[in-house]
Amino acid sequence: MSVSPESLRLQMRGISKRYPGCLANDRIDLNIQPGEIHALLGENGAGKSTLMKIIYGVTQPDSGEIVWRGKPVKMRDPAMARSLGIGMVFQHFSLFETLTVAENIALAMGRAAGTPKQLEGRIREVSQRYGMALEPERLVHSLSIGERQRVEIVRCLMQDIELLILDEPTSVLTPQEADELFATLRRLAAEGCSILFISHKLGEVRALCHGATVLRGGKVSGHCVPRDCSDLELARLMVGDAEGLESTYAKVQGGEHFLQVNDLSWENADPFGTSLRTISLEVRSGEIVGIAGVAGNGQDELLAMLSGEQLLHKRDAASIRFAGAPVANLRPDARRKLGLAFVPAERLGHGAVPDMSLSDNALLTAFQQGLVSNGLIKRDKVVAFAEEIIRRFAVKTPDAETPAGSLSGGNLQKFILGREIMQKPKLLVAAHPTWGVDVGAAAAIHRALIALRDAGAAILVISEDLDELFQICDRIGALSSGKLSALTDTPSTCQVEVGRWMAGEFGANPSPIDQAAANPAPLS
Repeated sequence: MSVSPESLRLQMRGISKRYPGCLANDRIDLNIQPGEIHALLGENGAGKSTLMKIIYGVTQPDSGEIVWRGKPVKMRDPAMARSLGIGMVFQHFSLFETLTVAENIALAMGRAAGTPKQLEGRIREVSQRYGMALEPERLVHSLSIGERQRVEIVRCLMQDIELLILDEPTSVLTPQEADELFATLRRLAAEGCSILFISHKLGEVRALCHGATVLRGGKVSGHCVPRDCSDLELARLMVGDAEGLESTYAKVQGGEHFLQVNDLSWENADPFGTSLRTISLEVRSGEIVGIAGVAGNGQDELLAMLSGEQLLHKRDAASIRFAGAPVANLRPDARRKLGLAFVPAERLGHGAVPDMSLSDNALLTAFQQGLVSNGLIKRDKVVAFAEEIIRRFAVKTPDAETPAGSLSGGNLQKFILGREIMQKPKLLVAAHPTWGVDVGAAAAIHRALIALRDAGAAILVISEDLDELFQICDRIGALSSGKLSALTDTPSTCQVEVGRWMAGEFGANPSPIDQAAANPAPLS
């Protein structure tokens, strides 16, 4: 059904944006109606982020036209976008943790809106109206991740919003919090607010969105009604070749224990960090164990303990063991000699140095793989090693000398994971292995993890993506406030139950109806 331009809330005509060596947006058209929840889909590097920034005034297009409520506009900056009624909640929140909810909202709205004290009543009114209750006096650092997202959304709603842009809004939420968010979005849409929804979770898109625009390689590859499509059909629109995207993996029983953590407790001196409380777990050779949890519940602290970035006293060395050997007081290089490989949560700056080439980044953790002799770097072997990672893991890059920071998120993640897997580890600890990557890259990463498992490695995956954990993990548990639930065989539980563990309800059990409804179906 055709829609007249005058009735559209937002219309983008022929938007193009070029960066050096890259045509990010190529004559893109996008239409959003009042009260519509519209999905913007595409693999990493498809041009979604650039298009969002153009709508919000962060970036200026090279050509094309933006039409807002029937009138052409030049979106000079975010302040202008906000004045027109456009709000955006970025994937990474922009809140000051040491300030209150009211102080954060007052900063965003400017002096004309009033003091934080004057805004408190309106914050309560707006947040309760949309089922996102907030206490204005609370300090942001005391809020859960889901509550912090509420602050960002309420901050937009208090500015008479007409278009709300959400970038991967459920990546840090429990299933219950995601359901609450969707209820809020449906209510906003019913009141006439338009919503542009960006997500790699195709099941969410199908359940929530009225329409979708799909980008591939900077161009519009198609439009669809998500609820009329399967996940696989959406994936094909996004990546073209959908081979392997519908994979399901058999669950297995591991062999001998390789990683053992026994009653690990640690007091975090950081007031914004999380202390660990009597954590015990084991990972066997030839299995994948998944740990779910909302960010900020001890994942970073546990990862630092396992990688060796945070050392314990020698008397506590036995609280972490690799193949029976105490390691909690060993540095990262010593743990790597015992078979550890590590994929950190942060790709740039932690997993890779942005300004360094891929070959130099390969050397950073793989120097023990015959790439250095008597203190001298074997340059030809380093380059060959990096090129083999690029080939085996289908990393899209001009060559091994390309700076890591120039790669898309999905391609850099494949390179980092490939670097670790090619060292043939006995234990791989991977944090958020597919966070923010497209469906094609995620499928490739999952296949690589399963292959490593089947080769006999012990693998621990820490992730906020329950669909991912249920797809690839043989056993699963959850972290909440520094405490770890018991590990359970994945087929014996469901997303509802794990969601309760993520909220700290370790004793809660789902009903058989909940379990049947909540277990994720494979792509079809």
